[in-house]
Amino acid sequence: MNFPKKKIAAVSSSLEAKPGSGPGSGTFARVFTAAILIPAVVALVWWGPSSVIAAIGGVVALLALVEFFSLGEHLSLHAYRAWTGICALGIFYQQWAATTAETHEVGQGVQITQISGVPELPLDLVLFIFVLGCAAIVFVSRRPLAETLGDIGISAAGLLVIALPLSSVVRIQAVDAIGPKLLLFTLVLVWAGDTLGYFVGRSFGRIPMALQLSPKKTWEGAAANLLGSALVGVVFYRWLNIDAFSAVLMACLANAAGQAGDLLESAYKRGAGVKDSGTLLPGHGGVLDRIDALILAAPVVWYYFHFLLASRF
Repeated sequence: MNFPKKKIAAVSSSLEAKPGSGPGSGTFARVFTAAILIPAVVALVWWGPSSVIAAIGGVVALLALVEFFSLGEHLSLHAYRAWTGICALGIFYQQWAATTAETHEVGQGVQITQISGVPELPLDLVLFIFVLGCAAIVFVSRRPLAETLGDIGISAAGLLVIALPLSSVVRIQAVDAIGPKLLLFTLVLVWAGDTLGYFVGRSFGRIPMALQLSPKKTWEGAAANLLGSALVGVVFYRWLNIDAFSAVLMACLANAAGQAGDLLESAYKRGAGVKDSGTLLPGHGGVLDRIDALILAAPVVWYYFHFLLASRF
């Protein structure tokens, strides 16, 4: 994605800290917000049932979508907010419903799947309903037809880039035996990587990583970010009852995906000419700013465990 140099300079200038808001104040707000949110999230993950995780995850996805679509307004993209939000909740419901089916091993190579009374909604059906709804909105909308492609595009992007991958947290938490542990592992590897990368990047960062997308991100910070997640793998592997290599590799792959998600959001904000996606979380910006890495890290943990580790449990 190429941006004109003059526009980059103008946006960079607008993103500079305002007088009276030095690094110390920003760091304090960041730490204070984290000190409140982290214990609440840990308690929710550890003691909350899958239905509550799905409900809270759906709310977080809605808040992130609101911010995502607000950024789109800067680019003259007007999402179908209500319809996309409904379908996003449908995805979280589908992920929760899929976890209610229990599979039991009754013999060598023989499994019985017990279906609960919860009606399961196939994911492809949710996406198909979303497309049909978008088509209906186009037919009845008074928006110029020339703008409808962009409106559908940002609506679909919100559903596929935010809601769908983030819903993996529901599947992770519902894993038999170690679900809450695995979800905490996912959250902590993101938190640890972000924190170490933030402080190392601010203190020692010299080599820009992606100047056009995020001028403050450096390769030193990215390396520290990866190291932080790898250390979480070292610390957590016994608790998860998996081998150290698998835990570290899973953490590193999730971290790489998470950093890609962070840069993707930075590119979108840069194009919209804003610093943060919102102001809901002091020191962190908006909800989307806080979960941008988790959005892509969570699916990596889920699929890595599902395809490579689940057979051991």
